[in-house]
Amino acid sequence: MTLLTLSDLSVTLRNRPVLDGITLSVSEGEFVGLIGPNGAGKTTLMRAALGLVPCAGHSSLAALSPAARAKQAAWMPQAREIAWPVSVETLVSLGRLPHGGGTEADAAAIEDALAQMQLSPLRARTATRLSGGEQARALIARALAQECPLLLADEPVAGLDPAHQIATMQVFARLAAEGRGVVTSLHDLGLAARHCTRLVLLAHGRILADGTPAEVLTPARMAEAFGVSIYHAETEDGPVFLPMGVLG
Repeated sequence: MTLLTLSDLSVTLRNRPVLDGITLSVSEGEFVGLIGPNGAGKTTLMRAALGLVPCAGHSSLAALSPAARAKQAAWMPQAREIAWPVSVETLVSLGRLPHGGGTEADAAAIEDALAQMQLSPLRARTATRLSGGEQARALIARALAQECPLLLADEPVAGLDPAHQIATMQVFARLAAEGRGVVTSLHDLGLAARHCTRLVLLAHGRILADGTPAEVLTPARMAEAFGVSIYHAETEDGPVFLPMGVLG
């Protein structure tokens, strides 16, 4: 089942074209990593898909009513702002608002989200007093508690320590394996290659490549998009892709 369809999506912000003619779809069971250099339009693509910025073309999510959209897709923006000094458990429970709240299903979803992000021991802590990494995990847990078919997350592992980066990517991969869809922007090509089922490489406002990590992370495409050479090796734990140097 297709969870998101974008057709000929274009965005212009402050009289500057950011995206031009983006067409793609995301289906159940896919863990899609959006990669590309700074300014390639990764954040704008997700925000346009959600109807948060004006765009030309079509987005199946943006076409929904706000209430229907909140049940179809959970959104974790790059900006990690916690506005009120509420407990971690209360913060995570906000993800249940589209479903009404107060039911046994809501309580179970909150418990599961806390456990998945290793936050159960911190449930009573004031969220605004957590470390930056802990706040990031709490906001991911809020998105998980929403239990939508589709999760969109903008640089969700930025600022996390390596163990929690890997754990978060494993959570997202597990969601996809269970039949949901996940779209996340990433700068760490190694994490993208190891955990995502599909990569979409953006450059110059367009899709430069779309496919498996091995199909997308080629030396030629990395040189074109990032201007770097790349090292690739296969290990027992999975593929390794590392940027090696800036090309002349």
